[in-house]
Amino acid sequence: MGEIFKANITCKVETAKIISELKTLFRSFKFNFDLDDIDNILRAEGFESTLLMTSPVIENGFKCLVLD
Repeated sequence: MGEIFKANITCKVETAKIISELKTLFRSFKFNFDLDDIDNILRAEGFESTLLMTSPVIENGFKCLVLD
């Protein structure tokens, strides 16, 4: 199961920080950012619910929306 999120993160340092935090909270998932995409895509792949994944990103001051 996977989920794709649109984010407003543009800095590689910030993406590394967010991914580190997400990996701590959601250990069974794999994460990556595509900063070359116009929507600065965050991909999450795993087998649990992704409902709470936007919270750590938002708490760090960024926008994060699930793409349909």
